[in-house]
Amino acid sequence: MPGGRWRTAASRPRTPLRRVGHDRVELDLGSTSGMKARDDVGRVRGCDARERLAVGPHRVLPGGARREEQPRPDHVAPRGAQGGCCGERLLAARAGGAGRGHVQRYDRAVSQAPPSTRVGAAIRAQFPIFETTAYLNSCSQGALSHRVRDAVAAWLEGWDANGAEWDFWVERNEEFRSAIARLLHAEADDVAVTTSVSQGVSGLVSALALDGDRNRIVISEYEFPTIGQIAHAQELRGAEVIHVRPDPDGAIPPERFAEAIDERTALVCCTTLSYRSGHRHDVTAIAESAHAAGALVLADSYQACGAVDLDVASLGADAITGGTVKYLLGTAGLGFMWVRREVRDALLPTQTGWFADEDIFAMSIADYSPHASARRFDSGTPPVPALYAGVAGVSLVEETGVPAIAEHVSGLVGRLLDGLGSLGATVVTPTDPARRGPLVCVRSNDVEALVAALAEDRIVTSSREDKLRVALHLYNVDEDVDALLAALERNRALLA
Repeated sequence: MPGGRWRTAASRPRTPLRRVGHDRVELDLGSTSGMKARDDVGRVRGCDARERLAVGPHRVLPGGARREEQPRPDHVAPRGAQGGCCGERLLAARAGGAGRGHVQRYDRAVSQAPPSTRVGAAIRAQFPIFETTAYLNSCSQGALSHRVRDAVAAWLEGWDANGAEWDFWVERNEEFRSAIARLLHAEADDVAVTTSVSQGVSGLVSALALDGDRNRIVISEYEFPTIGQIAHAQELRGAEVIHVRPDPDGAIPPERFAEAIDERTALVCCTTLSYRSGHRHDVTAIAESAHAAGALVLADSYQACGAVDLDVASLGADAITGGTVKYLLGTAGLGFMWVRREVRDALLPTQTGWFADEDIFAMSIADYSPHASARRFDSGTPPVPALYAGVAGVSLVEETGVPAIAEHVSGLVGRLLDGLGSLGATVVTPTDPARRGPLVCVRSNDVEALVAALAEDRIVTSSREDKLRVALHLYNVDEDVDALLAALERNRALLA
């Protein structure tokens, strides 16, 4: 009701999850309206009307197996198929070392270098496209590295040599989960592995009750279509969607969000960095306003993760989403969603899949038993090819370090903004480094013609609406910026 907090879809009138210790959560179906205890045919596994879902200090593998956390290996050396399905014999394979396999090798000349030397010219040779092209389009797709190509080849070679390598494919899923947790300064148990932001956000909103007085979803005009479309789809469930408009200068300050948030708000969606303009939202301030009204906050960070240092503790959001196709240097088909633990424990998504279950190898079709961790927001079979590419791409970002990447990119962006100012270009992106990231947007009177003209000069960019988008990353150098500025000078008539 108004004045309270957001409600879960299963919390009519109360949430079915309650904490019964510092490391345990109890799912109580016996006392939850709309979710009744069932007989042996449809009971919750392991008990009559309630199920305890344990969260411990060990890594929980799909299937319920537990093992101590291990240090991340320098390279991954699968040892061949062990039979079974999806990691059933993962621990036995690790202990016995049986089977044939292949080794995925990473370029240690890069990974052993200090972070300050892993940007620009020092890492550029890892990305073949720069032999012929000035690639300035990481906001759409990160450049392909030798490491990612080798990782995908290793997946194909293992599949070819051994058939089903599900033990190792599932382990890639867990390595990706852990890698994202490290990037976000978070815990792996709070990270869901998804195929896209769409999947993660759909699962999140499916767990919210939107049929009462607290039914509003607030979104900004700078959200990616995924967020807006999912929000408006909830109108079928009783939601009301409120749009936050930008100020005349293109910014959406926290005050605009605060004006749209009230006791009827269930969820506030804000993008950490806008794909349309390059503006960076003050997520922390937005979260403070939302939490004061009892609402949750979702920060879509796809355009920031890998180029902007994100710390879940200081950011303040309740859920943070992203994926590998851009600054994390992987491919499409792989994403993540971090969920704050106390929020996660109270949410029961109705959009789910078998890898979200507490024990995927029970193969039960008789109940719904979501995992105690953020795995409850995982879905079906993991996207194996994208996992190989994603783990390899993220490893390049980790070895360099996001702070070092952000510092390098900030220098390049400053150089670009100075040059654009000299050209008299209309830049939409803020000049203040605290209000921008790796993406710079420039108005054009014929943006598609401008993108095509730049492509003729082997300069890859992209467009949105009437704006040219230029995105810089760890592999870019001053010469890329200078080549772009020279090409824009030649095509000055296409600048607005």
